[in-house]
Amino acid sequence: MKTYCKQNLEEIKGLMLQLSNAQYTYASKLLSDATIGQHVRHILEFYQSVMKGIDTKIINYDNRERNLLIETDKNVAIQIIDLINANLTLDIMDQPFILEGNFSSEPGKQTQIQTTLFRELAYCLEHSIHHQALIKVGLIELNSASFIDESFGLAPATIRYKKICAQ
Repeated sequence: MKTYCKQNLEEIKGLMLQLSNAQYTYASKLLSDATIGQHVRHILEFYQSVMKGIDTKIINYDNRERNLLIETDKNVAIQIIDLINANLTLDIMDQPFILEGNFSSEPGKQTQIQTTLFRELAYCLEHSIHHQALIKVGLIELNSASFIDESFGLAPATIRYKKICAQ
C-alpha cells in the first residue's frame, strides 16, 4: 500500500514541477473558483493526518491544519510530498488505529471507528485519485492537460477495466 501511495504522490509532484505558481493558484471557473493548489493541499493534509496518527494510533481528518502555504506555493507542497514519501519509506507495519471524526454537520457528534494504518493509507490513495480527477478539469481549463497522462485521476480498477476493453 505504501508503494502505491508514494507512486501517486510522485505523479502529483511531477505535475507540480511543470505548473507555474500562477497555474497552481488559478481560480478555476469550472471548479467553482477552487484552485489546483487547494486540491493538492487537501490531498496532502489527509496524508499528514495519517502520519501524525502513527504515534497516537488515532487519525482525525477533521483536525487538519489547512495550511494556506501548501495551496499557494507549489514548492512548499513539493517539500511536503517529499516528506510524506520519506515517511512512507520507513519500516512501518499495518496495525490497528482509531479513526476519529464528526461525520455529521452537527457539532459535538464525535465518533470513533476501528481501522488500520494501511486501510487509511488506501483511503488516502482513493481520496487523492478523486481530487486528481478534479485537478484534471482545472488543467483542461488552463489548456495544460498535456502535463498529465490519460490515467491521471483514474482509479486503478478503471485503468485495468479500460485495458481489458481495449484488448
